[in-house]
Amino acid sequence: MDSGPVGAGPARPGAALEVLGWRDGHIVAIDQTALPHDIRMLHLTTVDELVDAITRLAIRGAPLLGAAGALGVALAARQAQEQHWAEARLAEAVKRIGDARPTAVNLRREAEAAAAVIPGGAAAVEQAALAMMAATVTATHRMSERGARFLRQACGNAPLRIATHCNTGSLACLGWGSALGVIRALNTDHGVQHVIVDETRPLLQGARLTCWELGQLGIGHYLVPDAATPFLISQGQVDAVVVGADRIAANGDVANKIGTYSLALAARQARIPFLVAVPESTIDPATPDGVRITVEQRPEEEVTHVRGVPVAPAGTRALNYAFDITPADLVTAVVTETRLITS
Repeated sequence: MDSGPVGAGPARPGAALEVLGWRDGHIVAIDQTALPHDIRMLHLTTVDELVDAITRLAIRGAPLLGAAGALGVALAARQAQEQHWAEARLAEAVKRIGDARPTAVNLRREAEAAAAVIPGGAAAVEQAALAMMAATVTATHRMSERGARFLRQACGNAPLRIATHCNTGSLACLGWGSALGVIRALNTDHGVQHVIVDETRPLLQGARLTCWELGQLGIGHYLVPDAATPFLISQGQVDAVVVGADRIAANGDVANKIGTYSLALAARQARIPFLVAVPESTIDPATPDGVRITVEQRPEEEVTHVRGVPVAPAGTRALNYAFDITPADLVTAVVTETRLITS
């Protein structure tokens, strides 16, 4: 795996970055753990390298994970063809890709969809994976416009103060966004006053990634500690909450980055919209409810340390749930590229 800087500091406003791609038979991706201070590209040539990048959150965000899963199967199919893998070895590689982040349904679903094309050969898998990526980009644009229309209807035409959580922009969605895509769509009509961004502990995706993206877009924003946003909502300083999700169960329960549940509770108490923006592929009819969703637990060091620096006494134990479950009855609406689902 080759990882090298292609630039330091923030990109030029509006500059296009290849968040994820397929080049000469391997995967290229931005290393999201290096942002916002460095823009580094990963060149992933093996399944092991891809799984490592996904596990350590260098590649993250539900829609992006789905695309990475499909490209990963294309990579595995090419390796299998060139190295004459046994069928069982290829099947195990596909499973490892799908299992790399257990809560995110897009990853497994699109890896399995790409795997269904394997009998047609490695080139057919590559074509299928690239088609899935293109479909994801189209889906996020459609979802964003539908979500923006919903918020205008729910909140009126005045510029909105919107709270969001984690990172759901171009870095997570192949160049556009899900929840942040809704915000971008609103902003094209001057519909955003400012965005309240949770820092998103423990890896600070809100502070590092969402603030960086909003800065590139020229959208006004404030960074706040995770625990502050419910208070701001209670004080009437937020008009709507917009988040993404990693899986939505058949009954509408939502699995998203830890800290989402408290935002939903605060939004319900304040009677403001709590909107979840996802592609259809994030809705999982095979999972009846949130109780059945596997919630990933990550290494304790992500809580006790920040970028390798200890912030707690030696020996301190931590509970590091990567996601929480928001019950369906706290969700005002779920918006996808094809529909608006209201409770």
